[in-house]
Amino acid sequence: MELYKGEKTGQPLASGLYTDLQRDILSGTIPDGSKLTEQTICKRYGVSRTPVREAFRQLEADGLIEIIPNRGAFATGLSRRDISDLFDLRLHFEVQAVEWAIKRMSAEEIDSLSESLEFMEFYTLKEDVEKVLTFNTQFHNIIYAGTRNRMIQKTLSIYHTYLKYSAPHKTYTGESLRAILEEHKAIYAAFESRNIAAGRKAMEYHMGQSKLRRFF
Repeated sequence: MELYKGEKTGQPLASGLYTDLQRDILSGTIPDGSKLTEQTICKRYGVSRTPVREAFRQLEADGLIEIIPNRGAFATGLSRRDISDLFDLRLHFEVQAVEWAIKRMSAEEIDSLSESLEFMEFYTLKEDVEKVLTFNTQFHNIIYAGTRNRMIQKTLSIYHTYLKYSAPHKTYTGESLRAILEEHKAIYAAFESRNIAAGRKAMEYHMGQSKLRRFF
């Protein structure tokens, strides 16, 4: 049996298992409607029953599994409509986050934003999707932290995670990676000049294009 990665890294088992199950349900690796038994999950991920039960509780609270009395737990992934709605909700929160972050971020934090963008550009040239997405996430997380608002940070982190897992990497081409880079450059330019109107416009465009890339 393959040792579960949470045991390798020291990550708490319930937390690590929850993250992996969340990813696998959202990505479709665990198909919508699949029955999830403690025995199957223990065997698949190499864990005991205790972290499985805790992970199930968290996933049920998230709406990613449904526990039906006398029948068991079933995966409930995101529908096309769910994903579309998430994009629309995220757009509104991201635009607000940009406004607050431009007002509140320090010069050092904007430098960190620039550094993330440089890494995005480097890996875009290499067409390394995994790395581009990693620094894309970092770029947005810097903005979220820069809002100085814990609720918007938490909300946007959840939206970002759900949409990232539900959009397979195979949907990203070299052309789309370059487009994503240019959109982030426009967002960064607004931070550099402390231009709130430009920042809101750039983020709104980026979110709109992200939705188009996901569905078309």
